[in-house]
Amino acid sequence: MKKWFWILLIFPMFANAAYQRNQARPVNQVVFGSVETVRYISQHDIGRAQQGNDGWKTLLGAVVGGVIGHQFGGGHGRQVATVAGAAAGAGIVHAQSQNVDPIYRVEYKLVELLIKTDDGKLIDVIQDVDPDMLFGSEDKVRILYFDDGVRVDKEM
Repeated sequence: MKKWFWILLIFPMFANAAYQRNQARPVNQVVFGSVETVRYISQHDIGRAQQGNDGWKTLLGAVVGGVIGHQFGGGHGRQVATVAGAAAGAGIVHAQSQNVDPIYRVEYKLVELLIKTDDGKLIDVIQDVDPDMLFGSEDKVRILYFDDGVRVDKEM
């Protein structure tokens, strides 16, 4: 129960923080401890890349289709051909723009650390993986508390 409390409390604090290890930042509190357990986690997001200005492309397709359609028929038939050409041009360009959007997959690598502090408390932290700082069981660590989140580093 306490583990989930800490996960729910701490994870949102640093999830939006763009903290880089090479930045100097004021620290509110530092707590020392040792790693009890380490678990590496992957989280995947799948989405579509955004294509800009699709509306302008569709409008241009409608204009070109209307101009081509206007070349056919006469009188009332010419008006119908113009409208049909505009609709067809817009539809073709819109369908093509939908097919071009590539699907991308982003993988977030996280590490969950269960830390026993020097005063005996258990704290669970989930943070992004830094390939230059991989954790193991019984590593001595420090928990850095900032205004907008928490970070765990190895004690040097």
